[in-house]
Amino acid sequence: MKKLSFISIVSVIFMACTTENPLLTEQNTPFGVPAFDKVKNCHYLPAFKEAIAANQAEIDAIVNNPEEPTFENTLAALDRSGLLLERVAGVFYNVLEADGNDEMDAIANEVAPLLSDFRDGIVLNEGLFARVKAVYDLREQLNLTPEQMRLLTETYKSFVNNGANLSAEQKERLKEINQELALLSLQFGQNVVAETNSDAVKRFITDEAELAGLPESAKAAAKELAEAEGRSDAWLFVPKRTSFTPVLQYCENRELRKQLLLDYTTRGNHDNANDNKAVINKTMKLRLEKAKMFGYDCPADYILADCMAKDAKTVDAFLQSVWEPSLAAAKREAAELQKLLDQDFPGEKLQPWDWWFYAEKLRKAKYDLDEEEVKPYFELGNVRRGAFELAHKLYGINFEPLTDMPVYNPEVEVFKVTEANGDLVGILYTDYFPRGGKRPGAWMNNILPQYIDANGVDHRPVIINVGNFNKPTKDAPSLLSMDDVETLFHEFGHALHGLLSKAHYKTIAGTNTPRDFVELPSQFMENYCYEPEILKTYAFHYQTGEVIPDALVEKINNAGKFNQGFVTTELLSASILDMDYHELTEIDTIDVNAFEAASMEKMHMIPEIIVRYRSTFYNHIFTTGYEAGYYSYTWAAVLDADAFAAFKETADILNPEVAKRFRHLLEQGGTRDAAELYKEFRGKDADPKYLLERKGF
Repeated sequence: MKKLSFISIVSVIFMACTTENPLLTEQNTPFGVPAFDKVKNCHYLPAFKEAIAANQAEIDAIVNNPEEPTFENTLAALDRSGLLLERVAGVFYNVLEADGNDEMDAIANEVAPLLSDFRDGIVLNEGLFARVKAVYDLREQLNLTPEQMRLLTETYKSFVNNGANLSAEQKERLKEINQELALLSLQFGQNVVAETNSDAVKRFITDEAELAGLPESAKAAAKELAEAEGRSDAWLFVPKRTSFTPVLQYCENRELRKQLLLDYTTRGNHDNANDNKAVINKTMKLRLEKAKMFGYDCPADYILADCMAKDAKTVDAFLQSVWEPSLAAAKREAAELQKLLDQDFPGEKLQPWDWWFYAEKLRKAKYDLDEEEVKPYFELGNVRRGAFELAHKLYGINFEPLTDMPVYNPEVEVFKVTEANGDLVGILYTDYFPRGGKRPGAWMNNILPQYIDANGVDHRPVIINVGNFNKPTKDAPSLLSMDDVETLFHEFGHALHGLLSKAHYKTIAGTNTPRDFVELPSQFMENYCYEPEILKTYAFHYQTGEVIPDALVEKINNAGKFNQGFVTTELLSASILDMDYHELTEIDTIDVNAFEAASMEKMHMIPEIIVRYRSTFYNHIFTTGYEAGYYSYTWAAVLDADAFAAFKETADILNPEVAKRFRHLLEQGGTRDAAELYKEFRGKDADPKYLLERKGF
């Protein structure tokens, strides 16, 4: 498809817009959710501009208040400002990520510098900072609640860490850096989506013999994908997990496995219009310049100052402590897989495109477990109901499907979440299927935040879970892989963190916690996926309704530690690569491929495994705000394994007293220090032994 120019796109958008802007008017919708069905692309830019102006007026009112600065007229007022802008941004960025198009990309490119400039204008506003500082300096005399003290200290630190104490010249340069970084982040993500959807990586297979070993369900999905492209004579595979993973696992065609894996792992690295190597260079130079502006030697130390880990040295030591046993396990696994490869290709070396295929063979041989035997029990709707029922058993909350709700795509579903007494907890949207304009992966976002207003009214959140699971085919519903099941439970854990929030102030509500703590609630939920008593609540055969047999449950759990060297090494290598980028103290020009290769060599990465995210499609660290933060998944894994042990130690994984304490942790959001909050729940610091035991190291 030919792309329109940026100017022509914007012209078309705004010539077509004559209706009242639903983003700016009172939401006459159930529960005040956004009127997604009425929003057109032409509404976004005017809404952003008006919402920014409204928020600026709120900031001006705080700065120009003739009264002495107090917590209420400065900190609380600042936290309560910007609700209109949050609503506009919540709608736009959720739709952009889940159902975007060229027009929305063009709007995002225009909005990014506006938002960057506006946000810088807040944290660099000398009058506003003076009022915040005046309250901060008197904090010990103000009789503040712990939550108020947290908001005050976090707000003050945010001003300082974002340039409030810089010189006038430095502030101007910081604004330029932030604007450039905002646009580079958008460009990186747009390039990845464009590469993923490119015609160059659409692999049409016309000879069914080339698909030997591939399950019928995967072939049916590939056939429907091809038919959607007007090719009834072929099967289509693309570099999306739902498409190529079954090929890697089951297809005997080694060359096709290689082709598809390389299509996926070389996205953004083809020296074309979508290449991300120059974007990475510009991004890292700007991040380093910004870190040095604040007195740090490298971006990692600047970024980590507000996290549980505090600095790069601590993260490096932590990663190394887990890397060594992980790599040792991966080497043992590689040796086993090499023996299987030798039977088919004597003298050949095990390659990354062989790993999944022979691991699946080995799992079947060792545990008599074939994932295709399991998938019929993991119908998407049932798995989601299982997650809902688990939340009910742990926290007493209920989920009711809502129909006739405004949605941005017909595939989106909506649920009302309530307490046992009927009180509203929040609204949950789910959007689970891949589409052309959706970015890869799975995530949770706030659409509307939770907070308590000045009149004491508790505004409940609107949350969304987004995924890229298998679409239903003509012959079968959406059936999930075991990884997909874990992903659904994971993102639902994030959703619960947002839904159960009971904070007064939106800035520190829900998932607004340190990055190396925010993955605890999500990864905690993964512990339950394959517990026998939980499986029995959702694993029903989609054709017969039969509950998953005990023998199959036993196989799943016996195989629980299988291939963990690969899984953990793949993850940790990405974490170390992330840190290597962000521990750079000098940057001239980064040869991205050479840098990545040197990083792998330094960590002694084995060639049979490819790092989970190669640099040019590493959205986590170049788009979604996890820079110098991908280690968080492993850091939080120590916490989640330890937290689940608290239940296991009672011999009841649904123990109501432990669940009550964990719900209290979730409700607190970012209102307390994360380490203090966890220690209150557990009675001690987290012990890494539970993670190592879980992985079988």
